[in-house]
Amino acid sequence: MDADVIVVGAGLAGLAACHELVTAGRRVALIDQENAGNLGGQAFWSFGGLFLVDSPEQRRLGVRDSLDLAWRDWQGSAGWDRLEGPGAEDEWAVRWGRAYVEFAAGEKRSWLRQLGVKLTPMVGWAERGGGAAFGHGNSVPRFHVAWGTGTGVSEPFADRARDAAKQNRLTFHHRHRVDQLLVEGGRVIGVSGAVLAPDDAPRGAPTNRTVIGDFTLKASAVILATGGIGGNHELVRRYWPERLGAPPREMITGVPAYVDGRMLDIAAEAGARLVNRDRMWHYVEGVRNWAPIWPRHAIRILPGPSPLWFDALGRRLPHPALPGYDTMATLKHLRTTPDLAAHDHSWFIVTETMLAKEFGLSGSEQNADITNRNLLGVLRSRLGKGAPKEVAAFRDKGADFVVADDLETLVAKMNDLTDQPLLDPALIRRQIEDRDAQMDNPYAKDVQVQGIHNSRRYKGDRWARASAPHKVLDPQAGPLIGVKLHVLTRKSLGGLQTDLSSRVLTPDGDVLEGLYAAGEAAGFGGGGLHGYNALEGTFLGGCIFSGRAAGRALSGRN
Repeated sequence: MDADVIVVGAGLAGLAACHELVTAGRRVALIDQENAGNLGGQAFWSFGGLFLVDSPEQRRLGVRDSLDLAWRDWQGSAGWDRLEGPGAEDEWAVRWGRAYVEFAAGEKRSWLRQLGVKLTPMVGWAERGGGAAFGHGNSVPRFHVAWGTGTGVSEPFADRARDAAKQNRLTFHHRHRVDQLLVEGGRVIGVSGAVLAPDDAPRGAPTNRTVIGDFTLKASAVILATGGIGGNHELVRRYWPERLGAPPREMITGVPAYVDGRMLDIAAEAGARLVNRDRMWHYVEGVRNWAPIWPRHAIRILPGPSPLWFDALGRRLPHPALPGYDTMATLKHLRTTPDLAAHDHSWFIVTETMLAKEFGLSGSEQNADITNRNLLGVLRSRLGKGAPKEVAAFRDKGADFVVADDLETLVAKMNDLTDQPLLDPALIRRQIEDRDAQMDNPYAKDVQVQGIHNSRRYKGDRWARASAPHKVLDPQAGPLIGVKLHVLTRKSLGGLQTDLSSRVLTPDGDVLEGLYAAGEAAGFGGGGLHGYNALEGTFLGGCIFSGRAAGRALSGRN
């Protein structure tokens, strides 16, 4: 044996598993096809959102939450419907979902704090849902942000892996690509693959795939923590579900190119079961990065409640396709409405006042104040006047942003960003004037305006995320800004089916001995603990929870 356990994938799920294993005295071989600079994987690039229930941060902001309420929200969002018959695809997903919500309402916060993950006072209200009491959406704000953003979550685990390597308890195998799982007598006993040529490309940038040798490693167990398919548009299109219409012809990418999904089919060839491959999570507020690191590098706008959202033909999107409400409903509307299927984009129209307070950007590199743990900088950028510098940079340099002092000029500039002039300025003016007429009272019949007033009843939004209600055509709030939005590929919600110990199952429902899976490769646990929808802040936590479960199972502590 070359190690007690082989972990494939040096992202957050793999690092969480490594932490548990080395803590229990196991010898670990950590394999990754990228260089050492990519330790931490996708988590490093994230905003650092963590789903927590009934936390001190929530209570300080006047939020009353509970395990019962969170579980109601989770079930309503997941919509698990593959529960009948032998080997039902959602059989283990439901159990994982319940276990994860209990973790988020229990020891998650204290356990992460012991490892050095600290939280800002901010709690965001993501995915507010479709308007039903039981259905998709968070009833209350639950999106906690780590100091350091994604780096503040991934680096404590990465530091522990580096320390373990110095103590010879963990061996890094960077630039090693696994091409096969070794199976003997029905049990996975190791991996084999190619050694790739050295490459010192910066974190996130593409690296070469030049093969300079081969390798074989054996161990008593293998954990796959190799991520999903978000960087592989071919696979995204192959598994795109009919319920979401046709996939866009053009998409942009929210993850590095190495998130290619190749280990999923390799595991299936070894006897593993893949489930719920048609469940995926892609954002509809993507913009092209003006300073890209990986191919088609996209950044997601994290909108507050006020931006006006128009389809490619210039019509306001209907509820629940509103900013921050229901990602999947919005994607479905844009891809299944017959006269929109030929178009891959939509639009925000905002005022400078809205942009300054309500536009957040996903990614650690787009939030330097939080990433650098600069409290004074956070207060200045989030509570002060003017747009944060990263948002201002996109406004001024982004290919998808146009600015004008009047609406007709703005619409003309928006039309310049498409092959044909699809937007009628008179139609857009009429809709904005109708919306503005709703702003004279603290109540309204317009559902989005109702949402703005509701949002400002929550302290966290009123202070940092929701601008004071105002008319879009008020010159004092200008200039006007148009933003062309694209579909941004991100997460797989299905994957390898696992039991609660992260053991991978076969198509017959038996355990594939010696093989474990964690993170996105396992649909974050059980092959789909999110079901059809995510409540946000659940991806990092899902990686941590499933990686921890795998490591503890192999340490005899589960």
